[in-house]
Amino acid sequence: MFQRHLLAGVAACALFAAAPALASESAPASTAQAATPAAAASLLPHETYQLANGLTVIFNIDRSDPVVAVALTAHVGSARETPGRTGFAHMFEHLFFLDSENLGPGGLDRMSARIGGSGANGFTSNDITVYLQTVPNDALEKMIWAEADKLGYFINTVTDAVLTKEKEVVKNEKRQGVDNAPYGQTGPVIAAALYPADHPYSWSVIGSMADLNAATLDDVKAFYGRWYTPDNASLIISGDFDPTQARVWIEKYFGEIPRGPGVPTETPRPSGLTETKRLMHEDNFAQLPELTLTWPGVERNNPDAAALDVLMAVLTDGKEAPLNEVLIDEQKLTSAVGAGSENNLLAGEVSISVRAFDGVDLDRVQSALDEGFKRFETEGVSPEVLSRIKTSAEAGYYGAIESVLGKTQTLAFYDRAGGSIDTDLARLRAVTAEDVMRVYRTYIAGKPHIATSFVPKGKPELALEGSTVAHVVEEPIVAGAEPAVNQRADDKPYTRTASSFDRTVEPPAGPPPVVATPTIWTAALPDGLKVSGIVNAELPLATFQLSIEGGRLFDDPKKPGAAALLARIFDRGTATKTPAELENAFKALGASVSVAAGDERFVISGRTLDRNLAPTLALVEEMLLQPRWDAAELELARAATLSDIKDQTSQPTAIAALLFDRIQYGPDHILSQNALGTEASVAALTMDDLKAFQTNNLAPGLAHFRIVSPSDQAAVTAALASLGRNWTARAVTVPTWPRPAAPTASKLYFHDVPGAKQSVIVFGGPALRRTDPDFYPASVMNYRLGGGGFASRLTQQLREGQGYTYGVRSGFSGDERFGDFALSSSVRSNVTLEASTLARDIMRDYGATFTAEDLDVTRSAMSKSRARSFETAGAKLGVLANIGELGLPADYLTREAAVIDDMTVDQIKALADRYIDTDAMIYVVVGDAATQAERLKALGYGDPVMMNDRLAAADR
Repeated sequence: MFQRHLLAGVAACALFAAAPALASESAPASTAQAATPAAAASLLPHETYQLANGLTVIFNIDRSDPVVAVALTAHVGSARETPGRTGFAHMFEHLFFLDSENLGPGGLDRMSARIGGSGANGFTSNDITVYLQTVPNDALEKMIWAEADKLGYFINTVTDAVLTKEKEVVKNEKRQGVDNAPYGQTGPVIAAALYPADHPYSWSVIGSMADLNAATLDDVKAFYGRWYTPDNASLIISGDFDPTQARVWIEKYFGEIPRGPGVPTETPRPSGLTETKRLMHEDNFAQLPELTLTWPGVERNNPDAAALDVLMAVLTDGKEAPLNEVLIDEQKLTSAVGAGSENNLLAGEVSISVRAFDGVDLDRVQSALDEGFKRFETEGVSPEVLSRIKTSAEAGYYGAIESVLGKTQTLAFYDRAGGSIDTDLARLRAVTAEDVMRVYRTYIAGKPHIATSFVPKGKPELALEGSTVAHVVEEPIVAGAEPAVNQRADDKPYTRTASSFDRTVEPPAGPPPVVATPTIWTAALPDGLKVSGIVNAELPLATFQLSIEGGRLFDDPKKPGAAALLARIFDRGTATKTPAELENAFKALGASVSVAAGDERFVISGRTLDRNLAPTLALVEEMLLQPRWDAAELELARAATLSDIKDQTSQPTAIAALLFDRIQYGPDHILSQNALGTEASVAALTMDDLKAFQTNNLAPGLAHFRIVSPSDQAAVTAALASLGRNWTARAVTVPTWPRPAAPTASKLYFHDVPGAKQSVIVFGGPALRRTDPDFYPASVMNYRLGGGGFASRLTQQLREGQGYTYGVRSGFSGDERFGDFALSSSVRSNVTLEASTLARDIMRDYGATFTAEDLDVTRSAMSKSRARSFETAGAKLGVLANIGELGLPADYLTREAAVIDDMTVDQIKALADRYIDTDAMIYVVVGDAATQAERLKALGYGDPVMMNDRLAAADR
């Protein structure tokens, strides 16, 4: 399930992790069918109707913000591909974003910027392809026009040159998320072993390099004609709009697109696995051994699906889960056990995955899993555990539909899969302990499965005994292996698809959306704790953060990592509750709480059912003021941290970030250190160190509590009253660390990852803080450079123009004390020099070449996007943090709107000249030194400084 996110890598969309399908032949209709409203009490009310050509339309009305989300779904995924053309559905998704007859080349991305949209996005799974975007509601007709143009007026714009370029983009996506990522080949190896070769789930969604290379223009046209038709598609709209008017527009723009040839009915096809298979792979990037066990599961809507979901939670979710007890607490083989159940249209699978500590033989992990299963068989499922799982799931369902984008994704999923969010929640609530034990015996206990051992290169002895080597195709790094691309090379006139009206005319915008800035309430408690909130009654959820100033700045540079280690054990029990009791108490309330140590703040974040806000905050207070200081938990946290430090060395993006900070801050600065600490410092930290950190640094006078919730100020402050009385006020000063100076000249730093299929590049240096007057103007300046997604020059040239990368961005990142500017990307290894040179030159020339048209696009995008600024709880918490923590004025949003309106071309040029100096930057490259380091001398910054030994020494 691959998403079109810049620099997000290859990420699974959680809601669609089980994206099933239910396409069937639909009989022709002479008139549009009447809408069928969903049940009035639905968690997600909606109405559904069909056009005469078979297009399904779904509406959900949400008046909370002046925005709409639009999703166009094609009921086709990788399961409808054929061997030899794997990855085609996902390849087609990429092509679908590019051109269409009436929007013109790149028209959707250009329009998205003009209207202030979130950016055209999408993903492909086994069973569905989804295209989606959130826009201000005055742009709804434009979006309907654009999506119709894609569905009905697209194919004539695809040429061999366009296809050749997009192949390179998709291959870069595969390199970034699969070939150049630790454990990235696990999914493809499991799929090929779990299913017969002719089963459509036996290949990965992104496909193989060979099949991607083999795709032809005729393949594209045939795929479009077969699957991209109204009767195999759905249009879902959620948000603040007039459904009557929307019907008129949908009929106008979609109504005359002809129905397709019909699509076959899909029927479940289990994997048919009859024997256990053990496979192993020496992973070039992995530093830790990982064991994954995968069993055949059930297809979507199977009566056992909900019970399998609960089973996976019972086995691995929580301190008292049997697999966690054995593998984490008792045998100390790992810091986490992951599990999941995936229910697709044709078949399903359930899996358990363990990334073991350094050097652990995976046979020991398998033995421990067997012991955990035996314990589960003996102990069964208690009513308390079952109740907690169901309560947590209820909160999760609410969270999935917080935004209009989440609502459209949810509706798209159920439109394709059948059922509804209400029926799924009801099925979950109906699961009994007997159901859980039955599905365990039916699908897991003693049943054939796939066991994959992914071990570090050169350590095959860590794999399960009896494993055979998995078939993994490694792409060689060859200079000039890919052709130069020019997607406009084959452009020539073509006959437009006939229409009853002139589709080249972009519809007008509707009335401007009325953006209401949320009303903020503030309070102060007796101990000095500052409180602020926004009342939001859209969902029965409370989302909150307790942020304490300082964070890593309190760390000792000679013994870094105390803040991170404290955060790791902070929620592991209290003076009166064991770790399991505290965890269970939160879950019983439908609450989830996490703790993190950031560069400048220590943050406790949480979400709970609003009806349980008071008892949830009581538990947070107990956690904060009465820590358990459990010695056993400290050792578990220490082992997990050391494992994470080791694991970071396998991730090129993590290495690049560590190097960038090390260089820009200098070796003596606390922020140059790994946030987790070093292996030596973490080993040396004691419980007394953590107690001193908590006692000396976590003070209410440095804290800010912020909340978005249906509860009003009175209810929230009442729930916090005890914390306001009991948290002792004391004077604490955050250590002052110097702001790093900008480089006086550019220098290139290289970290060698032998055999890397991509190079990670990070170029930049120290820059503005969020509180600096020029921070927001500089961010406006950067929009057209690399902050505007597909509207940015970096994306248009490195990705769309040359096919060097899957994604690239630039931006200013700032907090209260520190900030930086960085350009980052993962580029094809054999064009590291070419991509670096082009990225550098785009930055260098940006100010001098900025035009009035660039300013118009920037102004339109950033001003109109304000309609989306307050939609989610996270966005509202961000506003509260900027005002309450950073000290931005209460009307800072209005002032920033004025900055956009008043910006001039000359100001943009001046800002670019002042803050983007390519001759005084840090250039970090993480890649294959044998093939790329020498070439990079041509960038003009001397010999690359090799950093492997320096980084290793610093970590020691």
